[in-house]
Amino acid sequence: MKSNFLMDFTVDKETNKVNVKREFGASLSNVWSAWTEPEILDQWWAPAPWKARTKSMEFKEGGRRLYAMVGPEGEEHWAIADFTSITPKTNFKYLDAFSDSEGNLNVDFPRSDWDVNFSEQGDSTFVDIAIKHKNLEDLEQIIAMGFKEGFTIAMEGLDAIFAEKQK
Repeated sequence: MKSNFLMDFTVDKETNKVNVKREFGASLSNVWSAWTEPEILDQWWAPAPWKARTKSMEFKEGGRRLYAMVGPEGEEHWAIADFTSITPKTNFKYLDAFSDSEGNLNVDFPRSDWDVNFSEQGDSTFVDIAIKHKNLEDLEQIIAMGFKEGFTIAMEGLDAIFAEKQK
């Protein structure tokens, strides 16, 4: 399902950043919950037909989310989000990385630094995300792995959750 909501995806090779601005037809409170509560995250974080499954999550500064992206054949790709800063309903930051099922870093893949900002305008909530990579090589590796396509599909999955809530 193609979304009618704004999604601006830019890659800045000068600063090794991906910037995503995404609009959702939902309240700030609902969008914040969708990004910070594992029960909702698991419904949309992975691009369909993949599913996300959170093993553990402590949404607090110094906390961590350990989760798997589970493929249609049952294959699992584990990842961690280490939360570095949280300003409720406004912003949170975390370090993202691939890992094993116990949360040990997979050094074969780059780690990225996410800065996620939330703002409400009328009936919409905007999420502005800056994803910083250590170097251009890391940025290009993530893009080559299909990050833009996968993230776009995941965002549309979140739209579907909000549309269902409005019924």
